[in-house]
Amino acid sequence: MTLSPCDARHAQVRGELREAEVLSCSQNNVEIYIKSVTLISAAKPRLPFEIDAAGRSEAVIDASELTGRPFPRVGQDLRLNNRWIDLRAPANNAIMVVQSQTCALFREALASQGFIELHTPKLVAGESEGGAGVFRTDYFGSPACLAQSPQLYKQMAIAADMDRVFEIGPVFRAENSNTRRHLCEFTGLDMEMAFNHHYMEVIRVLHVMFTSLFDGLESRCTLELAAVRTQYPSAAPRLTAEPCVVHWEEAMDMLRDAGESVSGLDDLSTPHERLLGKLVADKYQTDLYFLDRFPTAVRPFYTMPCPDNADYSNSYDIFLRGEEICSGAQRIHDARMLSDAIKARGLPLEPLSAYIDSMRYGMPPHGGAGIGLERLVFLYLNLDNVRKASMFPRDPNRCSP
Repeated sequence: MTLSPCDARHAQVRGELREAEVLSCSQNNVEIYIKSVTLISAAKPRLPFEIDAAGRSEAVIDASELTGRPFPRVGQDLRLNNRWIDLRAPANNAIMVVQSQTCALFREALASQGFIELHTPKLVAGESEGGAGVFRTDYFGSPACLAQSPQLYKQMAIAADMDRVFEIGPVFRAENSNTRRHLCEFTGLDMEMAFNHHYMEVIRVLHVMFTSLFDGLESRCTLELAAVRTQYPSAAPRLTAEPCVVHWEEAMDMLRDAGESVSGLDDLSTPHERLLGKLVADKYQTDLYFLDRFPTAVRPFYTMPCPDNADYSNSYDIFLRGEEICSGAQRIHDARMLSDAIKARGLPLEPLSAYIDSMRYGMPPHGGAGIGLERLVFLYLNLDNVRKASMFPRDPNRCSP
């Protein structure tokens, strides 16, 4: 077989394709007998680091240290400073494909359930949702900020008789959190829907979406998942057939039974989240669950309190492999109740006047959720750092490249 010139990034190769047993490549049953090579784009003789080095697993590196000839580790800053090289490693390139398919499957799953896609503003007058942790900017002489979420606009869409909506878009958080799971800019997968009887309808829609999404990744990304799991070993997450919903009070009892000291009305610490994830996984045989009825005091002002006990709320987080990937809730849909909740938090009403007004003309009961794309991919693949799931991550110490 004679090859035509191929449209390569760096060279055009002409040659013959022959059957062969090749042990050192992913294409292991043929090889090219080269007749000519035409340079398309020259490269510097030395890369910042070798692609092979960027693609080795920790287990391989650890094993090499016992031989007296250890493989080099490529540090995170070196990788991120040269991200276009880092992304050439098979696993890192595959992570971006998985991320792309995650967006596609999220969109398909919700569209199939009657949702429409929105594109809400990212420049917001005043201070978004109360002003904590926002990036402020000047908007032609008036104060503005980058949106923390599309939350208020999703709810306004429900007021406009758009019963089911979603958005895939950027989210900005000015939080000085230097952890393995936080970013200052990430992609939000947001949804909101009116419901008929109970906010558990929202939880069921989310469970169907996650089930479809996870099944779709395993079927569509077979080669990419194999590449990622070679470098970052993990099994596919387990899901239950029906939503696994753990009430806050049950979660506190589980932690106390495990010897932990927890307060019933305080938010969970990260170590407690991880321990609870292990306890739930052992008890219910699932890696994804809903933690329901969060204390009202630790949720946003627009969260609906539980009708049986106002200390708790009709709100939930979704956890994957013991870490939060999503927050959601039933929202307050009565203008007077919303105004009282805002004032109770010590926030001014005027910057939120349009949002409050949207509740005055007939707002159905509704709820929704916001998912962090990068964190979802990071935990689905069981990576060691969310920055590996972001093409060019933004954290408190990095705004370039």
